[in-house]
Amino acid sequence: MYMQATIVGVIIRLLELNTDRKGVSMSMERECTSNESKALFSVMGMTCSACSASVEKAVKRLPGIREAIVDVLNNKAQVIFYPSFVKEEQILEAIMDTGFMAELIDDDISDRSHQVCRVRIRGMTCTSCANAIESTLLGIHGVKKAQVALATEEAEINYDPNLVSYSELLKAVEDSGFEAVLITTGEDECKVHLKVDGIRNDHSWRMIENSLELLPGVQTIDIDPRLQKVSVSYKSDITGPRHFIEVIESIGSGNLKAMMYPQERGSDSHKQEEIKQYYRSLMWSLIFMIPVFLTSMVFMYVPGVGHVFDTKVLKMLTVGEMVRWILATPIQFIIGQRFYIGSYNALRHGSANMDVLIALGTNAAYFYSVYTVVRAATSVNFEGTDFFETSSMLITFVLLGKYLEVLAKGKTSAAIAKLMNLAPDTATLLTLDAGGKILKEEEIDSRLIQKNDLLKVIPGEKVPCDGFVVWGQSYVNESMITGESRPVTKKKGDIVIGGTVNQNGALHVKATRVGSESALAQIVRLVESAQMNKAPVQKLADLISRYFVPLVILFAVSTWLAWFLAGKFHSYPESWIPPSMDRFELALQFGISVMVIACPCALGLATPTAVMVGTGVGASQGVLIKGGQALETAHKVNCIVFDKTGTLTEGKPVVVSTRLLRQMVIRDFYELVAAVEVNSEHPLAKAIVEYAKKFREDKENQTWAEAKDFISISGHGVKAMVNDKEIVIGNKSLMLEQGISIPSEAKELLLEAEGMAQTGILVSISQEISGVIAISDPLKPSATEVISILKSMNVESIMVTGDNKGTANSIANQVGIDTVIAEAKPEQKADKIKELQGEGYIVAMVGDGINDSPALVAADVGMAIGAGTDIAIEAADIVLMRSNLEDVITAIDLSRKTFSRIRWNYIWALGYNLLGIPIAAGALFPSLRFRLPPWIAGAAMAASSVSVVCWSLLLKNYRRPKILDTLEVKEIRVE
Repeated sequence: MYMQATIVGVIIRLLELNTDRKGVSMSMERECTSNESKALFSVMGMTCSACSASVEKAVKRLPGIREAIVDVLNNKAQVIFYPSFVKEEQILEAIMDTGFMAELIDDDISDRSHQVCRVRIRGMTCTSCANAIESTLLGIHGVKKAQVALATEEAEINYDPNLVSYSELLKAVEDSGFEAVLITTGEDECKVHLKVDGIRNDHSWRMIENSLELLPGVQTIDIDPRLQKVSVSYKSDITGPRHFIEVIESIGSGNLKAMMYPQERGSDSHKQEEIKQYYRSLMWSLIFMIPVFLTSMVFMYVPGVGHVFDTKVLKMLTVGEMVRWILATPIQFIIGQRFYIGSYNALRHGSANMDVLIALGTNAAYFYSVYTVVRAATSVNFEGTDFFETSSMLITFVLLGKYLEVLAKGKTSAAIAKLMNLAPDTATLLTLDAGGKILKEEEIDSRLIQKNDLLKVIPGEKVPCDGFVVWGQSYVNESMITGESRPVTKKKGDIVIGGTVNQNGALHVKATRVGSESALAQIVRLVESAQMNKAPVQKLADLISRYFVPLVILFAVSTWLAWFLAGKFHSYPESWIPPSMDRFELALQFGISVMVIACPCALGLATPTAVMVGTGVGASQGVLIKGGQALETAHKVNCIVFDKTGTLTEGKPVVVSTRLLRQMVIRDFYELVAAVEVNSEHPLAKAIVEYAKKFREDKENQTWAEAKDFISISGHGVKAMVNDKEIVIGNKSLMLEQGISIPSEAKELLLEAEGMAQTGILVSISQEISGVIAISDPLKPSATEVISILKSMNVESIMVTGDNKGTANSIANQVGIDTVIAEAKPEQKADKIKELQGEGYIVAMVGDGINDSPALVAADVGMAIGAGTDIAIEAADIVLMRSNLEDVITAIDLSRKTFSRIRWNYIWALGYNLLGIPIAAGALFPSLRFRLPPWIAGAAMAASSVSVVCWSLLLKNYRRPKILDTLEVKEIRVE
């Protein structure tokens, strides 16, 4: 089955860019694509968002632009780009062409020495909190980038460790008034934490440290005697955790016992603790609030009981007022303490958040009530109404809303939690003798697995880590990782992924990637990183939240003042005033209702929660989306540019015929050709090398003659010197460039191959055309249907390939593509995308090869076929892990569904505030006598946040278009 090797290959290589590359061209291509640079430009003359948008658009039209951010307020533009495709001077020229003065700023942001740490932040309530923390972090010298995600309550900080340490970053967050907990430092790729029992003095700790330092491969050692914890960073190729345990337990006459440190549940444990905290606060608040509510609104109507609470204690002060004051005070100052702390921290840094609104509203109600109590206790004729039930119920309902909100938010990252739980807790380690016979089977903690361990996996068990099969045959269910529904055959030499399930046969697996190096860990990190990235639409919420709270406070004060003055000057009749209130109290209630009904949280959660669920669902469907920006742009795509080989076709080409044009033995011919092509990773080259093995007597022999001066000409072919003969292999253009004449017989053979949708390859030996190789690469079974479905979605399809025109046109006719660009070099592919963008298209590029990387970068959305090269995967915005072409439709459809949900979230959040605030201000009171008491306004505010999160959670029920299921059935039948 085609999918067997390709799916597994991509995941293991997904973020690993350290594998060996063959050929000079490959190394150069990898270096220029993976090394990105940053440049900061001063742009003068911008006056509004339209100006910044035009600059950003002009820059992004250039090839090799990874990201462009234009700050109109500070007149700056930050550009992340690949220097092999575009230079700083070209970017500067593009900015100036838009009509603005610009210059390059020599800033330390271009310094490539950087590290990324992740921090969990507790105490954020709305977007204002996240923005305040981001501003604080970005103000630290050495911090290059900081992203704070409200929905995940985490921050990802890109910083220079030579200028600032992660402990200083944590302190900066804590100084902002929030609790910060380090998740990873960027140094944890190979780090293990051990618990050591039996330590009696500091001397033993020093012995442990000294002994571990002597082990080869150990990099750093951190010891925490208080926690009895030893943390070791190491090189996984040289040593591992079992060695550390053996060394520690050999110290001190065997009195020491070492084990893996109890595993923390990370984000999940934090969420559970937060849920418990809100639950406890809510329960205590209810205990105090319910009596306050009963004494103020229920007991007064109960005969006998009401009389007791109306009994005067001191002058006009009643028993009911005293009871309410006593019960409301702990709610206000102990249970509601979090709102005071949040308000103080926000105001201290010049921002305002939801806590400020709650604190102001409840304090207004509480302290006015205290005033009425004091007046009643000191006067014989004062009659006033307290609002203790307003402040108590308001805090209680806000806590209820936050409790429901954290419950719902905990479910938005369910996809990551499921991925993390795929790793098994234990593994069966095999010990062999020199002859390969099994001596011992031992069950160990899966965290103790080391590279090159031999592991036994029986039917029904999960594969404990990434590796390859050395014995046995079975079917493995990889759907939990790749989304591929069909079990995949595994036999000797095949790669297996940690976390997948072995189904029906025992396997012996040799470990290759363990712990944080595994494909599963890398996918989790990629999805987590994607969920940290803000979608461009989030800028709207950030902009609104910057002014939202101050405007609400101003409007609330204006509402109170307007109603108070209207009452003072008798602008409305006395009958409008409820019996238990006066004019001042009625105005105060309107003002408090306005203050507490406004909800910046719903706006702040509208985008990130939907992006979190969308990217998580995508990962479960085999579509890895690298962030909110890719997710947002994909829903606007109206043109898709497809590569041919490996994208529209199977990518498993085979040689179907060989015609020699000179007298020579075909075995000798292929010995020369394979010696050159073995240095290339192009699918056609691999097909030729595989075919050449058939002419060898020793088919297991993998060595070929040495190819000197190997050069790869992207999109055209290769050339090298073999046995002092110049070998040139490629298309007609390459031969003409090299000054090699093409005989008429070779031209006829090429036309014949093209007519049958085959790729004809010319082979020149010593400047003479010596043969024509015809290679067939069959179409993917679903290619025609996918193109048809895209047309029905109003998405235009174009094919751009480096193959010859005849073959390209033949393939295009079969799948239903009208526009074809053939014999295109990598830069020509990128130029075509720029041309389409200039015509107003939002372009996606789907490719898999190294020569597709410039186009993937130039496109608005780059989609890499999962079986493709590492460079293509790194350059892309979306990775289709299953290598199925129909996942292009899934990616676009999921993006459209996600952003439809985001639009509804914004409609709800904005509409709620636009309708709720006027109603709370009393807009309906003159005509309908309808008003919102503050506690109901507070409950409505809490409900708005919960509803937005729940609306986003509905994305978990996403199902890809049903028509794609029929295509999958078709593929199964074909195979």
